[in-house]
Amino acid sequence: GDTARVPYGNKSPDTVRRYASEILAFLLTRDVKMVVVACNTASAHALESLQRDASVPVEGVVGPGARAAVKASRSHRIGVIGTAGVVKSAAYERAIKVLLPDAQVRSVACPLFVPLVEEGWFDRDATRLIAREYLAPLRAEAIDTLVLGCTHYPLLKALLAEELGPDIALIDSAEETAAAVAKELWQAGLEAHPDAESQSHFVVSDAPDQFASVGARFLGDRVKDIETLTFS
Repeated sequence: GDTARVPYGNKSPDTVRRYASEILAFLLTRDVKMVVVACNTASAHALESLQRDASVPVEGVVGPGARAAVKASRSHRIGVIGTAGVVKSAAYERAIKVLLPDAQVRSVACPLFVPLVEEGWFDRDATRLIAREYLAPLRAEAIDTLVLGCTHYPLLKALLAEELGPDIALIDSAEETAAAVAKELWQAGLEAHPDAESQSHFVVSDAPDQFASVGARFLGDRVKDIETLTFS
C-alpha cells in the first residue's frame, strides 16, 4: 500500500508509472514469483511498462474486469465507474471493445467513493445520495452491466445494487483478477502445493496504523504483519 502517495487517481500517467516502477523494483528484491497490480489506476497507466520491465509475470485488473463485463452483458451496454485517472485513460473501454466491438461503454468518475469507503460509510444517507448522483448518467444509458473499476468500490456493492436494482450485473474486478491469477499460476506451474501454509505480509509507505484500520475492512484480522518502507 503506497499510503504516502495515494490517491493515484488524480496523478498524471507519468507519475503513476514512476511510482509503480519503484514498487515493482522493491517487490522483485523480495523474490516474488508474480506481481498483481491491484490498483485500477496503476493498471490503466503502467501495466504494459511493468510487464516489459519485470522478470516475473505481471497481471493487472483491467483485462479480467473487461472479460467478465463482456460475459455478463446481454445488451452490450456497459458502465464503468472508477477514479478520474481510470476514466480519462479509457482503459476499460478499449479492453471491452477489443472483445466486443459493438459495445456501448459509458464511464463515470466517482472520486468521492474512496474517502467514503475509508471512513467506513458503506450505508450512510450521504453515501447513498452521492451514489445516486454518480449513477444517474449510467441509468440514462440503460446499462445492464457495471464494472466497479476501483479497489475500494466492492465495499459499496450492496448499496450500489440497491440503487441500480437486480437487473444490472455488478462486476468486481478484484474477484475476476484473483481467478485470472490462479489460472496463470497453474498454467505456468507456479502454484503453491495444496498443503502449503500461507502467510500475509504487508508493506506500506506511511501510516501503518491507519492502513491496518482501513485494511481490516477489506481483509479482516489478517492485517497484522506490517512493514513500513520509505521511497526516496
